[in-house]
Amino acid sequence: MTRAPRKRGAARLELDGAALDDCIHAEISRALFEGRLTPGSKLPEHRLAKLFGVSRERIRKVLHRLVAERRLEAIPQRGVFVPNPSQQEIRTVYQAHRVFEAGVLAQLAQSEDGTILPRVKAHLAQERDAAARGDRAASVRLSGEFHMLLVDGLGNPELSRFLRELLARSSLMVSAFEPARLSLCGVDEHVAIAEALEAKDRDRAIALSQVHFRHIEERLAQGINERSELELEDVFRPVGAAPIPSKTRKRREKQRLGASDFQAK
Repeated sequence: MTRAPRKRGAARLELDGAALDDCIHAEISRALFEGRLTPGSKLPEHRLAKLFGVSRERIRKVLHRLVAERRLEAIPQRGVFVPNPSQQEIRTVYQAHRVFEAGVLAQLAQSEDGTILPRVKAHLAQERDAAARGDRAASVRLSGEFHMLLVDGLGNPELSRFLRELLARSSLMVSAFEPARLSLCGVDEHVAIAEALEAKDRDRAIALSQVHFRHIEERLAQGINERSELELEDVFRPVGAAPIPSKTRKRREKQRLGASDFQAK
């Protein structure tokens, strides 16, 4: 039976088939959500296959799945990469978020549907729990679901479809760039938006939403400035395992740069 990928700090499990694919998918997704994979870095099949103890074909299938989910990007003739959106792309996506949600909140503030806010409040309890656990991956996922709950409350499938597509892009940006230590503070802003909706205060709800998305943009900009590169072997090594020796790092750097005069210090 094929061995499962190494969970950080956990024993290797014995899995096969779809369960093994799901395990590898979850580990790579977690690395993305936790910001351990550098934006723009390549994910070579052979290195991942060695790290997870599986075939390249299995890694290829998982990578294709992540590309289909828009968590990774495939560049023809080059390979699969961690998304690396520009600051202009980030500004464009979050401008769309602000404009779109302003309209959604305006409609919700005058809605008489009494089931929307109870669903939102129950969801906010999950967000608080994830923040208390320090679970960044869950917090990123739940944050997107909060905004989906708002638009789904309008019962318009076209609006819901649009936001799902927008969130597919913005969630990648958050995963790639938002500093992990700053990613758990959005729940308080979500609570404030929900309270304004409950009070039927449309203008306040919209103003709070605008500030919320601008804060995310600011955190992403800060993350772009802070991001440093890690080797894949460091990203997926178990807790307590020794980091890659500096000589190995420099040899790989030489290979990446392709510079014949690269001198190890």
